[in-house]
Amino acid sequence: MQDNAIAPIPATLLARLAAMIYELLLVTAVLFVASLPFLYLVGNAETGWRHFAFQLYLAGVLFAYFSAFWMRSGQTLAMKTWRIRLVDQNGGRPTLRQSALRFVVALAGLLLAGAGFWWALFDRDRQFLHDRIAGTRLVRVPRKA
Repeated sequence: MQDNAIAPIPATLLARLAAMIYELLLVTAVLFVASLPFLYLVGNAETGWRHFAFQLYLAGVLFAYFSAFWMRSGQTLAMKTWRIRLVDQNGGRPTLRQSALRFVVALAGLLLAGAGFWWALFDRDRQFLHDRIAGTRLVRVPRKA
């Protein structure tokens, strides 16, 4: 019983997928709200440099959202709901470097038809590719007594 208190239990693939679906709803709302000031100040961002700047701005908003939660507590709201925490290999909070690497690789994996997420089906520890590369992992948070 003592070993379970020391070694965190990995989050199941099903719990991680459920948290991702919930996170998608939250992130959609964050991006809608974050779009307002940009579009008010810049105007139409459908083409040209404005479109590119808008995409970079939204990517920056997403990075700020995720990295702030990951570095502060290891959990976004969706992760708290599903009792999942992001930790480094030692069980501590991820660094800014790990958060940035995880974010960039996850985003690239999404752009490649979700390849970084499909990776978990074949990984020996069922980790996503971005966790494997960044040196992080998702673990279950025990219920409070």
